[in-house]
Amino acid sequence: MCFVSTRFEQLPSRLRKMATIERFGEVPALVVKSDEEPRPFLLWIHGRTADKELDPGRYLRYVRRGINICAVDLPGHGERFVTELQEPEAAFDVVKQMSEEVDGVLESLTTCGGFDLQRAAIGGMSAGGIASILRLVQPHHFRAAVLEATMGQWRLSRDHKIFSHLSDSQFASNNPADHLECWNEIPILSFHSRHDEWIPYAAQEEFIERLKQHYKEPKKIEFVTFDRTGAPKEHLGFGRESAFVKDIQVAFLAKVLQVSMEKLI
Repeated sequence: MCFVSTRFEQLPSRLRKMATIERFGEVPALVVKSDEEPRPFLLWIHGRTADKELDPGRYLRYVRRGINICAVDLPGHGERFVTELQEPEAAFDVVKQMSEEVDGVLESLTTCGGFDLQRAAIGGMSAGGIASILRLVQPHHFRAAVLEATMGQWRLSRDHKIFSHLSDSQFASNNPADHLECWNEIPILSFHSRHDEWIPYAAQEEFIERLKQHYKEPKKIEFVTFDRTGAPKEHLGFGRESAFVKDIQVAFLAKVLQVSMEKLI
């Protein structure tokens, strides 16, 4: 409870007025909505060693534009913190579990008020992006996805700490790029720094190319890349490009989810 109150109270006052902390089964969630009217929304999943309260500027931008937010804590993170699950070697189990928890969160949102399940997007940063991609290779009803500093082609990173403990069969059965049979042709907006030191740029570049080959309309996929952003390890956020990244993803989802031009707050 101390963790919850401390993190929540650090949010900007404008955001706190619209936000509540919920628990959907075992998943703690930060729910941000302007009112009870069913609106399009983004299910957002943070990266490893972070928490759902991170980056309130992102949430304010979305809600101002008429897009509600449900931000969740990864297993072992935030309110359900476990020290051992902060390590890179634990990341695969964390993202796999998170991908399997998504449907329960969506079901809970049906009774929460303010969330239009017919206009839902999913997104995440780094490990949160991997969890999002893992969910998207299964049948779903999401209308779009936003991916930051993540990867869907793992073969170029077989020795990465995230995957090094997996058997070859586990690796092959989970690598998203090899399992696009059920991937819906939804609009995708992906961001990556070419000098990312934690998630190789080439791994996501190849995944995006694989997706484009899978799509009848490859223009539905946008891959925004940067040479250097000044972010730590060129991975933790997008440094001087951070505001730009947030602004264009809000505009992207507003268009895809058919949000009116009126700003709400």
